[in-house]
Amino acid sequence: MLTLDDFDFDLPGELIAQHPTGERSASRLLQLGDGALADQRFTALPDLLAAGDLLVFNDTRVIRARLLGHKESGGHIEVLVERIVDARHAVAQIRASKSPKTGSRIILEDAIILIVDGRSGEQGEFFDVRLADEQAKGGADEGDLWNLLEKHGRLPLPPYITHPANADDEARYQTVFARHPGAVAAPTAGLHFDDALLAELAQRGVEVAYLTLHVGAGTFQPVRVHQIAAHRMHAERFEIPSATIAAIARTRARGGQVVAVGTTSLRALEAAAQCGDLQAGPAETDIFITPGYRFRVVDRLITNFHLPKSTLLMLVSAFAGRDAIRCAYRHAIAERYRFFSYGDAMLLTRRS
Repeated sequence: MLTLDDFDFDLPGELIAQHPTGERSASRLLQLGDGALADQRFTALPDLLAAGDLLVFNDTRVIRARLLGHKESGGHIEVLVERIVDARHAVAQIRASKSPKTGSRIILEDAIILIVDGRSGEQGEFFDVRLADEQAKGGADEGDLWNLLEKHGRLPLPPYITHPANADDEARYQTVFARHPGAVAAPTAGLHFDDALLAELAQRGVEVAYLTLHVGAGTFQPVRVHQIAAHRMHAERFEIPSATIAAIARTRARGGQVVAVGTTSLRALEAAAQCGDLQAGPAETDIFITPGYRFRVVDRLITNFHLPKSTLLMLVSAFAGRDAIRCAYRHAIAERYRFFSYGDAMLLTRRS
C-alpha cells in the first residue's frame, strides 16, 4: 500500500525557480527513457521527437483569479477563484483570520461585492459565492464575473513563488497558444514553447493538436491522507475537440507517438479514454493516476519537476516508474535543475 512517504524528497529551497528564464525555450530538459538519463536543452526537443509524432497541448488561459479585499464586517480577506460557474456565480478559496459566514458580504479590490452562499468541496475547502444583487444589475462590465476579474483581478501565481505578479509574469505565466480562459494555474510544461520552436517542430514533421483543461486551485491542495488510495481529486473541466481525436488516430495509423505536453493534457486524454475509445466533447474529470495505472493513450510526456508528496509526482511515477523518477529527481537536484512552474522540464517515455 503506497503512502505519502513513498513520494517524499528533500528539495533545496534555492532550486525553486522564482522567475522564468530569459527566453521561453532556454530551459534545460532532462530526458528519461529505458532507465537512462540524458541532460539536454529544451531547444533539442525537435531532435528527440520523430516525424509523425503528435504533440498535444493544453490551450487553457489563466484568468485573473486572485482578489484582495475585506469582509463587510471588517477583516482582511484574500479570494482565489477556483471556477466561474456562470456570469454571477463562482466557487472560490477564501483566506481570512476568521472564515466568512453564509450570507455575509465581501468587498474585493474596492470594486466587486460577493455574497457567500455556503461551503463546498470534499472537506469544505471551497466557498460558493455570487455577485451581490445590486452589482448584478449593473452593465455588461459590472454584472459579469468574467469581465470583473479581467478588469480588477490579479494573476494567481503559485504559492511557492514569493513575489507579487509583475509585468514579466503577466506575459510569461501564459503559454503562447493560450486561447480559452478559465484556468487559475498555468499548464506549465507548455511555457517552454515559443513560436520559433513550434515552427521548427512543424518543419520536422511533428504534428500538433490541442485540448482544453481548466486547471483549478485544487492543483495546489496538499494530499491530507497518509494512504494515497484514500485521496480524492478535485474535479476539473476539460474539452477535447474531434480534430484532436482524429489527429491521434492518424498518429497511431502511421506508427507515431502521442506526446502529452504537461500532466493536464495527459489527464484529459486518459480520462476521455476511460470507457474505451477516446471521446470528444466537454467533460469533467477527477481521475487520480498512481503507480499501477494502465495508460491507454499517451506514449511520452513533457513535464516540469513536481512538489514532494504531490499528486503530480505520483502521476509521473506511474508513467515512467517510481524508481526511475526517484533516480531522475536525485540527478536533477545534484545537477541544480530548476524546479516547479518556472523551472526546467523532463521528457519521459512511458514505462513498458
